Amino acid sequence: MEQWRTFPGVAGRPKLPQERSDNSSRRSQKTPQQHPKNCRPHLPQLRSVSHYVWRKSNTAFQKKNIIPTVKYGGGSVMVWGSFAASGPGRLAVINGTMNSAVYQKILKENVWPSVCDLKLKRTWVLQQDNDPKHTSKSTSEWLKKNKMKTLEWPSQSPDLNPIEMLWHDLKKVVHARKPSNVAELQQFCKDEWAKIAPQRCNRLIASYRKHLIAVVAAKGGPTSY
Repeated sequence: MEQWRTFPGVAGRPKLPQERSDNSSRRSQKTPQQHPKNCRPHLPQLRSVSHYVWRKSNTAFQKKNIIPTVKYGGGSVMVWGSFAASGPGRLAVINGTMNSAVYQKILKENVWPSVCDLKLKRTWVLQQDNDPKHTSKSTSEWLKKNKMKTLEWPSQSPDLNPIEMLWHDLKKVVHARKPSNVAELQQFCKDEWAKIAPQRCNRLIASYRKHLIAVVAAKGGPTSY
């Protein structure tokens, strides 16, 4: 199994409470969130707690009423990861623009090492979705040349890839460590991915049949998974 994912970094500007016409009112700060979906979803901002500020009108820019962010500015990290029932594979940080050539380089440097690390048998299959970089002519030829068998995947499908659950786990633990810059964000992602328990991976694979049955029963609609 494989997937790549973007992890937004810390916010780069102060968050100010919105002003209302009454002299004393309750202020709430919430970070917008986007639902993880498909190959390149964005996860919630790392600073995602709610803040409440009591203040009078026309005092929004007073220092005591401003919620500061870290001084390092914004940033994000794109990563590629893999896993099997026996545990997590390699996690690679992607620098620059993602294209077919970069994707093939990631596969070359990480798939076979992950297969060896996880001691997979020769019958293993690579799962990827239908992102253009995955299905391009050059990538298809590269996969064939390197004898990597891929799992057939529908063009329009629910989030059936079990690695979605691991991305969710990773987001939570990295968020809890509160990275203050991109370098820390990268390192925390690598550290926490390596800590994923093989038992967690095994349970995701073992429950996959139930997941598929639930999706079929719901005719492609929402399920408890």
